[in-house]
Amino acid sequence: MITLGVEEEYLLVDPVSGLPRPLVEDVRRTAGLGSVAGQDEVQDELLQAQIEVATPVCWTLDEVGGHLLRLRHALASAAEANGCRLAATGAAPLRVPLSVPVTRTPRYLRMAGAARQLVDEQLICGMHVHVGVPDAETGVAVLNRMRPWLPALLAMSGNSPLWDGRDTGFESWRTIVFGRWPVSGPPPHFDGPGDYERRLTALVDSGVIADRAQVYWQARLSDRYPTVELRCLDVQLRAEDAVMFAGVVRALVATAIAEEKAGLPPVPPAPPEAAAARNWHAARYGLDSALLDPRGRARGGHDVLSSLLRHLTPALEEAGDLREVGALTHRLRREGTPAGRQRRAMADGGLPALLDLITGAVTAG
Repeated sequence: MITLGVEEEYLLVDPVSGLPRPLVEDVRRTAGLGSVAGQDEVQDELLQAQIEVATPVCWTLDEVGGHLLRLRHALASAAEANGCRLAATGAAPLRVPLSVPVTRTPRYLRMAGAARQLVDEQLICGMHVHVGVPDAETGVAVLNRMRPWLPALLAMSGNSPLWDGRDTGFESWRTIVFGRWPVSGPPPHFDGPGDYERRLTALVDSGVIADRAQVYWQARLSDRYPTVELRCLDVQLRAEDAVMFAGVVRALVATAIAEEKAGLPPVPPAPPEAAAARNWHAARYGLDSALLDPRGRARGGHDVLSSLLRHLTPALEEAGDLREVGALTHRLRREGTPAGRQRRAMADGGLPALLDLITGAVTAG
């Protein structure tokens, strides 16, 4: 069984106005969460109205779901105790007129000095899935084979349609905000691990980015763990939906490894401009319009989702995840993306209904 782990980012918001509240230290202290296997379960984020959690290394989706619910409950209770609420949304629906303070670590302060406006607008939250790989060569092969499916995963995960109190028209406005950093968006196709290392070294040596952690590709090799890290997903309203993506991403990695070992040819790599266009299109329309499939063909979003599940079925069956992932993807088809749920809540009940959704769903199953 291939190991996996999940990181989630949340916002701290005022329970009435919905504005971000810079209370991360108070919430973190109240939650009292420590470290598991030497890894901090609660971690700093760029702005003091954000907070991040990380599960320990997991073997099953039940483990992932159990840890996420435990962490979400602990932080939601701690937020309530400090006069704010924990929100699972990919972007802050409202922002304060003044900047949210930057978390005062040397690295984050350097980033604020280098790109003040980008940092001020970084009130966005993602979900990252780490999946274990045996070595860098395998990891790079996995990145190349995952790359064509990134738009489909992004389209499924959209949970950030609102910004500054308005509907952006995008399913994932977070993707657009995050895409303004110098090294972001879809990763390039790599000619093996040597090419991967040369590219990262050249980026850091250029001085445009401060360190390798600022390589914000939507999929990359982790420098901290022996994993492939998928980063294109908006944080999800419900822990169950996060579990669904964890299962899908692990199956995608397992399928890529199996294909690589069998010598099966990968999908021809899309040129960078085509990959960027597919990414933008997925962030804009989600599953509600034509979606470009791994070969660049325009198809219905739900048809592409069906193709993805067919592609992953053997790996899902082998891991024992097919029934759970299948049921959760069926619910996604029926209910639509979280972005659609946010829009409906805002249309039906205004800001109070939206806040109830993005904060109440945090501790739902």
